[in-house]
This record gives sequence, C-alpha cells and structure tokens, in this order.
Amino acid sequence: MTQEQSELEPEPAVVAERFADSRELLVRLAHDLYEHGERLGLLGPREYARLWSRHLLNCAAIAEAIPQNARVADVGSGAGLPGLVLACVRPDAHFVLIDPMERRCAWLEEESARLGLTNVQVVRARSQEVFDEFQVDVVTARAVSALKTLLGWTAPLLVPGGELLLMKGRSAHDEIEAAAKAIRKQHLEDVRVEVVGSEYLDEPTTVVRGRRAVIVGEE
Repeated sequence: MTQEQSELEPEPAVVAERFADSRELLVRLAHDLYEHGERLGLLGPREYARLWSRHLLNCAAIAEAIPQNARVADVGSGAGLPGLVLACVRPDAHFVLIDPMERRCAWLEEESARLGLTNVQVVRARSQEVFDEFQVDVVTARAVSALKTLLGWTAPLLVPGGELLLMKGRSAHDEIEAAAKAIRKQHLEDVRVEVVGSEYLDEPTTVVRGRRAVIVGEE
C-alpha cells in the first residue's frame, strides 16, 4: 500500500448473503485489485475505501439482468469492472472483455487465470475493430463515454434482439435525450433507465437498457 492509498473497505455482509456462490472469487478479486490496481493504473488510490460498495457490488448488481448462458461483451473493460465481476458471479455466461490498452489486457488475462475463470476471453482492440468478429446477446460498459458516442461502440456487437446494459450516473435520462439520433441509427428500442441493487446498495446502480430491434430480413 502506498502512503496515499486508502485502506481496503471491509467486505460487506451482503456479499456472503447475496453472492454466496461467488463470494470466494469476489474476495480474491478485491484483494488483487488492492494489491495491483494502483500500480497498474486501474483505480485511483482513494477508491479502495469504497471498493466493495462503489465498484464490485455496483457491478455485480447487473448480473441478474443477464440471460442464462448468454454471450456478453464488456467494452472498455479496464480493471474488469464490470466484466471480471460478472464473470465471477455468472459462471454460466461467456464474457468477451474488450480493451485497447496492452497493460489492461495483460491484467485481465492474468487475473482471469489467477481466479481460475474459464468463461473469459480477453481481446485487445477497440470495439469498432471487432464488429465483424463478435455478435453477442448482451453488451456491458461502465464509465466509458457519453451515451450518444457509446452506442456506436456497443450496439453493433449485438445480435438482433440483443440488449445493452450500460452503467451510467445520475444524468442517464439526459444522456438518453441527447442520444436520440444515435438510438434511431442503431435501431434500438425500449431504451430506458433502470435502477438495480437498491435493496442492498446505499447508492444503487443506474443502468441504461435498450434492445436491438429485429429487422425483417436481417440475419
């Protein structure tokens, strides 16, 4: 721990209560992020005091929205938030973690191996570079870009009928209004804001959800 780095937030009781099957993996991920995160530039030194409440549980809250056995792409995966967290919580699903930075991809690959995750594939690229390589059921992203830009980086990865789960902040409704043109261009429907995790998070997770329309004649 550096002099500026905050102490690691104690594990909340809700981890064992709500995520019992994946608790051991989540605890190991928390400690690995604490040990390596600042050195690798994954998290700021003050984030460890709220690592569970603001980051890990914040990400885990969207797991229930992922269909069984889904193929999921996490765009701009970075520290593995939410990609690695979701891979721990949802072993039935397959996760493609996409990030353009070599250092972050190395962390994602090494941490996946340390955790023994067999449902993770790491891809070093910008999402726009792999539109033709991956078609998935769900796309996630957290703290990547404004929605009107992010939609162009995420929606093309979806199969028809696939869904976006984009983690956003309090301005989510305003971002949807600003992204009206992009929503039409990407053939998205039922774009809305949902709040999840309110039963166990002091600051629940805000998610922008939207489904790629099934267009007649589209394969």
